[in-house]
Amino acid sequence: MTTNTTASKILYIGGHGKVALLATPLLVQAGHSVDSLVRNPAYAPELEALGAGVVVRDLTKQAAADWAELFSNYDLVIWGAGNGGRAGAQATLDIDRDGALATIDALESMDRPPRYVMISYLGATLREESNDGSSWDAYVKAKKAVDLRLGASKLDYLILGPSSLTDEPAVGIEVVADDSPAAGTHTARELVAQVIAEVAGREEFPASPLAFIDGQDPVSSIA
Repeated sequence: MTTNTTASKILYIGGHGKVALLATPLLVQAGHSVDSLVRNPAYAPELEALGAGVVVRDLTKQAAADWAELFSNYDLVIWGAGNGGRAGAQATLDIDRDGALATIDALESMDRPPRYVMISYLGATLREESNDGSSWDAYVKAKKAVDLRLGASKLDYLILGPSSLTDEPAVGIEVVADDSPAAGTHTARELVAQVIAEVAGREEFPASPLAFIDGQDPVSSIA
């Protein structure tokens, strides 16, 4: 376990996602200032009730220069946005791949970029594409491209690799190798939120990617 930093100003991209709604109050309670980036302004009252500020942007319409200007106001950026195949293959590529890649381009253009947390999934860079045109294949391609691009950068980043997400209560964590079999494993969204809050307050990120599943160890035990 490492020591914690002072409070950070955080931008959470995809701030109305299920994990984000769990992570935001934990970050606020830890003393961080959180702004939630969403496309729909109707989400503002709910997010403000959690203690977050609200930034309304359509991430598919943000160029790298737009992101860089926005990021200059923050110490940490969390990417939690994603279509995940729900609106079709092209939307997944537009959001999960191209939108995320634009943020990496932005960070690399900055003299003093904020730290970056990317929420991905277990073994994302090792997954083989099927090239069948499906939404799932688009998701596999998108997350693989983004994680490889981030891994090749010199940014201060951390990729989170949970397994299949559930809405069960978090009990504890088991940190696993990124090439561990995912079949039969799960990760509570509440656990992902707890991990985000833990790493956001650390002086240094743990080794990336940080792959984890539901387990029995406390989140504070992450090395």
